[in-house]
Amino acid sequence: MSNGVQFNDYSIQVKTAIKDTALAFLEEAGGELKAQTKRNCAVLSGKTKGSFQHSVDESSLTVAVGSDYENAIWEEFGTGIYAVNGDGRKDVPWTYYDEQGEKHVTFGKHPKRMLWNAFQSLQSKIQQIAEERFGGLG
Repeated sequence: MSNGVQFNDYSIQVKTAIKDTALAFLEEAGGELKAQTKRNCAVLSGKTKGSFQHSVDESSLTVAVGSDYENAIWEEFGTGIYAVNGDGRKDVPWTYYDEQGEKHVTFGKHPKRMLWNAFQSLQSKIQQIAEERFGGLG
């Protein structure tokens, strides 16, 4: 005998909607963070600025923003006596040759903190985007 109650399972549709929303949010947040990081870069050759990328991992629902260009880490954290955590090179000054073969003597490079500053400046905006995206799921 039926009691007139029918159960409809929408769990797959709900999970899909949540994942799709999360992926769209991560893509937008990563793009915003990458763009601001590039705007924060000092530009001499443009190589560091042009090297920043973002990538969304669908399986872990994460986004990574960064650069594989070696100079980006030096720009972010500094070098020598100016290194952010005080863990820079101590045998200063040192000499190096740039890409044009010009000789330079340095005590290190001041950190620019392009990525850190981008995150700090966008933190509330990214949170607002998340609230807008996920608030619309209801």
